[in-house]
Amino acid sequence: MPDPIPSTTSSSKPKGAPGRFGIGLNVLLQVLLGLAIFGGVNKLSYMYYTRWDLSPESEFTLNSSTLNYLRRQSKEISLTVISQRDSKVYADMQSLIEEYRRNGKGLVKIEFIDPVLDLERTEQFKAENKLTLPQGGVLVKANKGMRFIPEDQMIIRTKGMDADHPQIWFRGEDAITSAIVGLMEGAQRRFYFITGKGSRSESRATETFATLQELGRQQNFDVQPLNLAVDAVPKDANGLILTGAKYDLSDRELDVLRSYWGTKRASVLVMLDPSSETPRLLSFLNSMGVGPRNDRVLYAESTSTGPRKEFSVEARFSKDVPITSPLSDATTKFEGQTQSLTLATRDDALKQQGIALAPLIIASPRYWGETDYLNDLPVVSEGDAVPPLYLAAAVERGAVADERLRVNSARLVVVGNATLLDKQTRLAQNQDFIASALNWMLNRERLIGVIPKPKGQYRVQLNDKQRELLFWITALCAPGIVLLFGFSVWAGRRAS
Repeated sequence: MPDPIPSTTSSSKPKGAPGRFGIGLNVLLQVLLGLAIFGGVNKLSYMYYTRWDLSPESEFTLNSSTLNYLRRQSKEISLTVISQRDSKVYADMQSLIEEYRRNGKGLVKIEFIDPVLDLERTEQFKAENKLTLPQGGVLVKANKGMRFIPEDQMIIRTKGMDADHPQIWFRGEDAITSAIVGLMEGAQRRFYFITGKGSRSESRATETFATLQELGRQQNFDVQPLNLAVDAVPKDANGLILTGAKYDLSDRELDVLRSYWGTKRASVLVMLDPSSETPRLLSFLNSMGVGPRNDRVLYAESTSTGPRKEFSVEARFSKDVPITSPLSDATTKFEGQTQSLTLATRDDALKQQGIALAPLIIASPRYWGETDYLNDLPVVSEGDAVPPLYLAAAVERGAVADERLRVNSARLVVVGNATLLDKQTRLAQNQDFIASALNWMLNRERLIGVIPKPKGQYRVQLNDKQRELLFWITALCAPGIVLLFGFSVWAGRRAS
């Protein structure tokens, strides 16, 4: 009889195979290892990551000047947003404040308070800081001081393509950084606005003074009137501002101005009215190497409808000067009439005095400086200024290469147009230029370049073919791919 065939259905387990406990322990270890890897990866991604701001105007990135200032701070800064969540600027303020916290080396503390949803905290906050809060805004605390920035001070509305659609700029970073710098500096800086020299109109002079005061509230400096005919320059003056003078300086006023300019930290901003006769003022500027020409920067051409003469000047900002380098990607326009400036950059006598000159704003190449500007169709002729035409310039006496040693230099900014701050024609980039110039005059280079950012809506234009393609992708292709993947998984499992 043959030996019986051994059964293949033996219930005995293979030798060395793990038991039920071993299998459970193995699964537990795998789960714990997976959780450890998952937690470690999340921890590393939280600590080390890279952010990309893909918005058109880098709306969610702080300016390099603000970043450098925050990195040098050693004192704690507190930022509190008091605003309703349905406010038009709440989302902008929220993302901006988070950027200050993220880049503040742990020294920037932030808080958000909704006065509608958190009434008890709002009343407590008002009592602690002695605020009435007529509107929302941001409270900045630093260096044992505080400053409240209302929401309406974070929005600039300027002339757009038409009167019904003004351009809106969000200046939250500008306002908050200026407030922090002001609180850290302590004493408020002061400019004096020279009065008594007339203007194109009384209302324009009032508007310019009001605009400068508003700019001072934003940039943490004060602006006060000063009549040189009866008063000397006060000792607390950090700078003088003379805009659109219709009448010339008297001998006494010129002597006062020259005496002030002779001090170590003198700062002067001059905005010229080309239609005014001011030989004494021009002689002072010429002694500094800036020569205003008796011309008008314009563009003229003959068209089918007759001669066309354009006094509004398109211009660009210089990228080689700290005042305007942050604006070098933008273009601007000077309304009204503008005169060009000559710069004596090669004058040896000025160099011996330690005076350095630099152009700030340059007219577009199609414009020229016309001396016969009353002609209906002027053409470039002998005596006219040809490109490059300088519309604004900076003068620095005592300039040195080391920025730390430039604190005692005297600084002068000259603009060949007095309309930059007029309410009807004011552009945001021109206001930013004046703010940068004043900060440069105050030796606040760290604030130059912190400028408002435009807020706008961007529409994607699609033609019929593109819309049809988008429909097929979203309505059929994408769901079809998901359905095909699911069917393949089902088929694979059924076959196994």
